[in-house]
Amino acid sequence: MKLRSLLFVPADSDRKIAKADACGADALILDLEDSVVPGRKAFARDAVKSLLGAASRNWRFLVRINPLGTGLTLEDLVAVVRPGLDGIVIPKVNGVQEVERISHYVDVLEVATGIPSGHVKLLVVATETPAAMLGFASYVTACPRLVAMTWGAEDLSAALGALTNKEPNGDWTFPYQVARAQCLFAANAAGVLALDTLYSDYRDQDGLAESCRIARRDGFVGRIAIHPDQVATINACFTPSDADLAHARRVIAAFASQPDVGTVGIDGKMYDIPHLVAAKRALASVGEVIDE
Repeated sequence: MKLRSLLFVPADSDRKIAKADACGADALILDLEDSVVPGRKAFARDAVKSLLGAASRNWRFLVRINPLGTGLTLEDLVAVVRPGLDGIVIPKVNGVQEVERISHYVDVLEVATGIPSGHVKLLVVATETPAAMLGFASYVTACPRLVAMTWGAEDLSAALGALTNKEPNGDWTFPYQVARAQCLFAANAAGVLALDTLYSDYRDQDGLAESCRIARRDGFVGRIAIHPDQVATINACFTPSDADLAHARRVIAAFASQPDVGTVGIDGKMYDIPHLVAAKRALASVGEVIDE
């Protein structure tokens, strides 16, 4: 599943959904959780159901449900797990056990609604509770539906009673640097996509681009957007350039020409197996198949 950019959209706002439709995001996350007040949850579910039955679209259809413990999770799932849905975003999980529980619910609902088994994928916001921060190792054996993990600082900050989660220069304070790193490690250990959290100042395109550059440098493959204007920047930052792809092909070709060696030289520089892995990942990110 290609997920460079994932744009949150309140599920109860027709205007915002219409604006998001053509923004170029790889996925829209129709939100039933924080952006929808309690009195409009039922309306938002009905809006999602109507949109799922609408014409074809050029983005992945994801829905963020309300977390376990709210008493709303099952109602959300029953309303939205139907043909047209690509995935569920699970917020405020306390650990992989809750992911497995929701996966079992989806198993049943896929059968009930005629969706092919395993089609609906799961994406986890993995750092929003203190308990979640203690169980990352368990994601190594996560369910097959899990395709991506992201992290969030605001709910964790509130749960910890932190006065702020940012340094004066805008950098994350240490606890949230840990959360970000743990998410990145856990996603890669589980073999799923690591997605960086949102960049809150949607007017600061330069800051967003620099933050994306750092995220990609560190190993994230996409990120959450909170405004349509952020999507183009995120897509550009997480898409390998033509030069990047050309270099990746050279690395792969060099190793293919010398299958019995662990290092190769290109333009006076030495490349080893981790460089080969990175080259294959770059080409895979644009759908280029690598013959083994």
